[in-house]
Amino acid sequence: MEIKTFTEDRLPDVIDFELRLREEEDFWGWEIDDEYKRNVKNCFHDKRFDHSISLLAYDNGKVVGRIDSVIIPSRFDGTVKAYLDWICVLKSSRHKGVAQALLSELKARLKEQGIDTLIALTAANDEAQSFYRAVPDSIMRDTGIWIDIK
Repeated sequence: MEIKTFTEDRLPDVIDFELRLREEEDFWGWEIDDEYKRNVKNCFHDKRFDHSISLLAYDNGKVVGRIDSVIIPSRFDGTVKAYLDWICVLKSSRHKGVAQALLSELKARLKEQGIDTLIALTAANDEAQSFYRAVPDSIMRDTGIWIDIK
């Protein structure tokens, strides 16, 4: 397995991953359509994404997992933290250390930037909860909320 930065030239690999993800589990709630592809492609040219870190796990030349995060500076307490937006592994590649490898690489990159806290919302499904409870040096606390801005 190899961990690589998600760059624009790897977008076809990610599209392939997303399509295979939906073949294995069909509950994702959004389609991999032209708008999705355009939005992801455009984010590589949008300054708002300059503080995003997105990594891909490759196995035999194919993406089997991805992790996406963003660095968040806050004037609340003058700290810089990171937010884990997404971590996902193909069902057929789970329980093989892919998610842990992605998380480990992300933490190493954050540490290089002087960031010592990674915050995540956790998916409600049992498999995700089990994964997050097994993450070393972490505790589950607080409750997440999604607020739609309309």
